[in-house]
Amino acid sequence: MTLKFYMTPGSCSTGIHILLEELDLPFEVTIVNLPAGDHRRPGYLALNPKGSIPTLVLDDGSALTEFQAIAYWLARSYPRKRLLPDDPLQAALTLELMDYVVGTVHGQGYTRIFTAGRYLPDGLTDADRTTWQQDIQARGQAMVSEAFALIEARLPDAAYAMGAHFTIADAALFYVEFWADKTGLPLPPRCAAHYQRVRARPVVQRVLREEGYR
Repeated sequence: MTLKFYMTPGSCSTGIHILLEELDLPFEVTIVNLPAGDHRRPGYLALNPKGSIPTLVLDDGSALTEFQAIAYWLARSYPRKRLLPDDPLQAALTLELMDYVVGTVHGQGYTRIFTAGRYLPDGLTDADRTTWQQDIQARGQAMVSEAFALIEARLPDAAYAMGAHFTIADAALFYVEFWADKTGLPLPPRCAAHYQRVRARPVVQRVLREEGYR
């Protein structure tokens, strides 16, 4: 049975898409159209009751959700690519960085930029909604910038996030750097270099083309 991957192009699922291609695994793709509400349809909710992306259905038919869980499973199930270091401390640091990217840069910062409406209180006038939304997005941009500054301080020069080898943390960091590029948010120097280094990988270039980016 082939892995089944439920994703939305240009979203956080791009990071998992990269990992699947890095491992050269056979998998079937189903596009989840978020604006059309595909993530709220009964068929998808039967796989992932949270209605989130990505979802990876395994060979036995069970479904994994959440970026970190899927990335960890891929790294541990297919260790030949060294997507997670063998050393316990280095592995923990890899997971720490990945969790910070997904939970804070994405979960706290970019959600405010992309989905400010979620944070609006009820009962606002149209004028107040516009002001609130702008303030929420500005706060999101500040949170993302603050987070990238913290990540910048721990990134090595001329290497991937954890050193010489591409890891699951790099896949996570890349997708938020990609969002920064697409939304015009400046990246600090090491983050910008990391973004270009990962983007230059043939697998990543192929994934971006497959997802409609040139």
